Amino acid sequence: MAGILDLLNSDMGKQIIGGISNETKQPADKTASVLSMGLPILMGAMKKNAKSEQGAAGLMSALSNSKHDGSLLDNLGGFFGGGVNEDSKIDGLGILGHALGGSQDNVVGALSKKSGMDSNSVMQILQVAAPILLGYLGKEKRQQNVDSQSGITSLLGNMMAGNSQEEQDKEQSLIESLLDGDNDGSIIDDVAGMVLGNSSKSGLGGMIGGFFGK
Repeated sequence: MAGILDLLNSDMGKQIIGGISNETKQPADKTASVLSMGLPILMGAMKKNAKSEQGAAGLMSALSNSKHDGSLLDNLGGFFGGGVNEDSKIDGLGILGHALGGSQDNVVGALSKKSGMDSNSVMQILQVAAPILLGYLGKEKRQQNVDSQSGITSLLGNMMAGNSQEEQDKEQSLIESLLDGDNDGSIIDDVAGMVLGNSSKSGLGGMIGGFFGK
């Protein structure tokens, strides 16, 4: 199964990065950097929420919605063409609100500090990316016939670190520390280190390594 960073490093990923860059009027390299950090954090937030039955049921319901069935990935040209429509942006805000809850400002602030991009621009990037991410998750959920709480948390873990259980647990622990506000945002350097370490085989590390100074 392809992880989220494999997606970003693919031809489709380059189309996603380019489309979001154009939509938000931000440089492509900084857009890629925010996505490479922000999407694993967003998935970690979903995984944290899915530890409860109610949270898992909510996520499963969202992924079963026809808006998030993966068809968006087959028509990215239409999604970005002429500008992302308002319904998709509202959907993105809703996804971020459900996933991050009260942690949203902490996450956006940490990504802003790390990227050197203002918080509003970071938020715009995540807002446009969120429906794409849910479409990708929805497609994987269907292909793997995921229909349980344990199945959805396992799917999210595999698509984040994607390697050993120990690495998945470490990455999740770091992300939850950021979500809980138990740090000043500097922990994102540790998350960046894991992301780059786990993506070096695919080449994404080289693509954004200069930005993170790793």
